[in-house]
Amino acid sequence: MKPSNGSIADQAPADPTATDDVLASQPIGYWAGLVHEAVTRRLRDAMARIDATQPQYWVLNRVSGGPTAPSREEVVTQLTPLAAGQHEIPRVIDQLLHRGWLRTDAGQALHLTDAGESARLRLRSLATELRAEVHQGIGDEEYAAALKVLRTMIANIEGQALPSR
Repeated sequence: MKPSNGSIADQAPADPTATDDVLASQPIGYWAGLVHEAVTRRLRDAMARIDATQPQYWVLNRVSGGPTAPSREEVVTQLTPLAAGQHEIPRVIDQLLHRGWLRTDAGQALHLTDAGESARLRLRSLATELRAEVHQGIGDEEYAAALKVLRTMIANIEGQALPSR
């Protein structure tokens, strides 16, 4: 955001108590990091209470979400960028196989068991409840506008063209 004189606002030090009139000078990385940490912590704490993890939910959704059953390698390749290291998703797949939430077929493709689908649905319901909590007091248009701003910032940094709006 530009001050009224047309120049770009100087970067101010991160300040969690910043008033509205100085928010435009706050560092986006600081605030985006706080949101990421708070939302992730809340989601993972809630999932832990039902003996599940966010990476397990990712895997259950990925195995459920395609027209054909994915291989272990496909799931690992797709989800590793989200994970805490290259070994997390293979471990999660092993946990879910051991727990009986996943099974493999003769071709080694992964499938949800009935217990796995039940767990996925419980986790989806929990994620939906938490989304409502996070979005309380924020309308869909306001939320979409915030995401568009973040997407534009990413494109600015990475020099990518934006998708049409």
